[in-house]
Amino acid sequence: MNSNIWLLTFADAISIATTLILASLGAILTERSGVINLGVEGMLLMGAVTGFVVADSSGNLWLALLVSVLVGVVLSAVHAALTIGLRANQIVSGLAMVIFGTGLSQFIGKPVEGLPRPVIIRPLNFGALSDIPILGPVVFGHDLFTYLTWLLAAGLSFYLHRTRPGLLLRATGDAPATVDAQGGSVARIRWMHVIAGGALMSFAGAWYMFARAAAWSQAATTNGIGWIALALVVFASWRPLRAIGGAVLFGFTLQVPFTLQAEQISILPPTIVAMFPYLVTLAVLVALSTPRARRLLGAPKLLGQPFVRDER
Repeated sequence: MNSNIWLLTFADAISIATTLILASLGAILTERSGVINLGVEGMLLMGAVTGFVVADSSGNLWLALLVSVLVGVVLSAVHAALTIGLRANQIVSGLAMVIFGTGLSQFIGKPVEGLPRPVIIRPLNFGALSDIPILGPVVFGHDLFTYLTWLLAAGLSFYLHRTRPGLLLRATGDAPATVDAQGGSVARIRWMHVIAGGALMSFAGAWYMFARAAAWSQAATTNGIGWIALALVVFASWRPLRAIGGAVLFGFTLQVPFTLQAEQISILPPTIVAMFPYLVTLAVLVALSTPRARRLLGAPKLLGQPFVRDER
């Protein structure tokens, strides 16, 4: 068995985990407020394609990332307007975002389909640290945003559990009537966190485009990662720090089929192994379909339910 291949597999798992962590953190912020956004896949695709188009025309990575974030803000604001303002069904609105984002990204990206990425997010140079056996290639071979993502997860965990705004956010998902009775604005809290969550999702797509994808391809750029991120939220029990470990695990399952093929290991067909993260995702989405299951999994108590004063 080639140990170098497995080290690269673990390193790639951590790299892929960056997109999963960012997208799942966005979903955690959104769902902690009591709003479900199933449109993560569409948000990722829109972030990826708009970032690509802007970078292709300007050659500026930072401008491309900024535009991607703004696109996420706009799309999530539409979702917030439908679900919070108009009290539309959150599941339907989220699925509409997937369809809309997938179709629009295909339209926008058609002229640049197959073109190589114009800018690249490169790994940092840690010098001798990268040469440490086993640990070096796995931990010290990533770009700045990967490490900032870990810090962001820690910061959001502190925000949720150690600050008053975080307490209000969790209360909004569990007991919005209580927040309203104490003078808090349930709508404002939900709007803020739905939009912040959408910005993170869109940024996750842009990062994946410039750090992982070789070229723009609507069919292969995100490859269902948005759906896995939704499952990861449940896997992490809506806790940001737990999302890191879950993201690395899912990232490993996404990479291991290629490693098994390279090693000519055929305990299970690689296609079956490749199905595992998506099967878990499907099982989680089915589990979320009933209120009782959501309570057992630790979901916000009123997740997916609109709030109107005096109705509860």
